Amino acid sequence: MDPTLSLRLVILLILLGLANASPHEREFGYCEKVVKKWASSAPSLEVKENKHTLRDLLFFLHIPRTGGRTYFHCFLKKLYPSALECPRSYDKLRFDPSKPKCRLLATHDDYSMMSKLPKDKTSVVTILRHPVDRVFSTYEFSVEVAARFLVHPNLTSATRMVGRLRSKNKGFAVSTLDIWPWKYLVPWMREDLFARRDARRHSGSRDIYGSDPYNMEDVVMPLHKYINDPIARDIIHNGVTFQIAGLTNNSYFAESHEVRHCVMLHKELGELVLEVAKRRLDDMLYVGLTEDHRESATMFGDVVGAQVISQLRGSSSGVQTVATNNSEQSSLPDSEPDEEHSQNATLDFEVSMKENNEASKGNMTVGKLMESYESCISTLRKSQSLRRISSLKRVSPANFTKESRRQVGGAVLQEIKSLNNLDLELYEYAKDIFAQQHRRTAQNSAVTEKLENMITSSYGTSQWIRVFLFLPIMLLLIFFFLFVNARRRTSKVKI
Repeated sequence: MDPTLSLRLVILLILLGLANASPHEREFGYCEKVVKKWASSAPSLEVKENKHTLRDLLFFLHIPRTGGRTYFHCFLKKLYPSALECPRSYDKLRFDPSKPKCRLLATHDDYSMMSKLPKDKTSVVTILRHPVDRVFSTYEFSVEVAARFLVHPNLTSATRMVGRLRSKNKGFAVSTLDIWPWKYLVPWMREDLFARRDARRHSGSRDIYGSDPYNMEDVVMPLHKYINDPIARDIIHNGVTFQIAGLTNNSYFAESHEVRHCVMLHKELGELVLEVAKRRLDDMLYVGLTEDHRESATMFGDVVGAQVISQLRGSSSGVQTVATNNSEQSSLPDSEPDEEHSQNATLDFEVSMKENNEASKGNMTVGKLMESYESCISTLRKSQSLRRISSLKRVSPANFTKESRRQVGGAVLQEIKSLNNLDLELYEYAKDIFAQQHRRTAQNSAVTEKLENMITSSYGTSQWIRVFLFLPIMLLLIFFFLFVNARRRTSKVKI
């Protein structure tokens, strides 16, 4: 069954269940009890004292469209050998956290994943993005990936091809269509794109006019319709809050659907969910911001990278461990059809990744990690840009740019903000956490620098090393001199 169709049925059944409940259950009071009960029993709400210390397992809670893929490829895969990655990180149906020496889990799964992990041995990291920009990016990526299927003559052909690719790649690669939320959003958009293309062909219309790529009805679903669809309301809006709270439609918590839909029906109940999400951010090892990319990357290297290097260097595996099981955790950018030069760009990126991974076989340092990161993101961005340009040609002239975002009307922007009220508040909270991290990192750097200056000042490092080396010898000589003098004085007294 098409995942978008099954999702619509689930949403409809839940809403009908709430609507057809008894008069008491339809009231605000019923939903308030449901949400309060969940919030009071939500696991892992206590903030641990050692939250700044990396534990045995690192869980990268990857919020879609925040730049997390860059961190995964250009940071985490440089630090952790493939042998230490948890298998099938992005596909929970085949995820196995019990793998021996599993040290890194990177996934779009929500916080309910923690119910499958050893809580006291797991550190969580994540990245947040301004909610309005995240909605724009989610819409654009849905169109971009779905547009790749327009090389097919019809929707049936495209759907069959996807089935063949999944059978062929099963056990070797994870496609975009296997990953939440794209396994819902892309088929939905793909179906819509084919319907609009068929309508144009049926009407004989070839010319497409318009200057606003977010409102081209003949080519692609307009943004204002996209954000108001039940699927978008269930998955995208306030999606960060629900993901960190563990309440997405991909959740392991049995009560997640009822709680989420109660919040959708009664907006004021969202504050209870928001408080849970805030507490979980408080307990994370690292919280980054997409907009402060440079500072976030530097802080990730200092806070997370340095501890991973130290931890693995002290373990039997070591950071020099060579990746030995690449097929087990192959995460291809996408397995959908695309034009030749876009496929070459992807191949170039994969080759570059292999070359960069060679550097991780030596003694990794934070400095080397950051140098490798800069090289990696340059290659990755080039690959992503070429792939995006190639895909959007299929829906031309709907070309999404930062400039075109500024053309979107204020009413649509305001509606996005209203639909993402919880995410806006959580983002502001994350900014405060980010500022605290920055101050703490700056203080630690200042202390380290002061100690280094104390050692290297006056005589320089080599002089201090000589002093510390000869100090024990000098003390022994002094002790020997005093002992000999004492013996001489004793001999004179006896005479």
